[in-house]
Amino acid sequence: MTDITALEQRLTAALDRISAGASALHQSGGSSAETEALQAALDDEKTANAQLEERVRVLSQRQSEASEEALAAAAAAEARVAELDLELQRIRKSNDQLRQSNQALREANEAGVGEPHLINKAMLAELEALRAARAADVAEASHIIDALTPLVQGAGEGETDHA
Repeated sequence: MTDITALEQRLTAALDRISAGASALHQSGGSSAETEALQAALDDEKTANAQLEERVRVLSQRQSEASEEALAAAAAAEARVAELDLELQRIRKSNDQLRQSNQALREANEAGVGEPHLINKAMLAELEALRAARAADVAEASHIIDALTPLVQGAGEGETDHA
């Protein structure tokens, strides 16, 4: 962007010099053909300058839009990761509590005061909680893979461009 701005400043300075030269020639009584040629060159340079300014404006707008889109995508991904993390923490906490209660049931059964069907029921609940934790881990891994896939593909395409 700074290169375009520098070029724009140089063109503006050149246009000013051409305009001053054309005015001086016109006032000094230079030939009409020379004055018209200089005026045509000045008009051409003004047109080129206007085109460059429009290109700079369009590029700035595109860059701004792309930046906004990237920020929005990053914010959305961050929200999904935070939500997933919260869910994983809940599952892990639930599993820890379930393991502790199962351990207490086992100890009660060893002491002869527990009922076997309650232990079986608790074990089934623990197995289900472990399956849920596993499913959450798989979902987390899938999310990470989905996020990395475009980056890896983009890097692969970049490598083939350099070859």
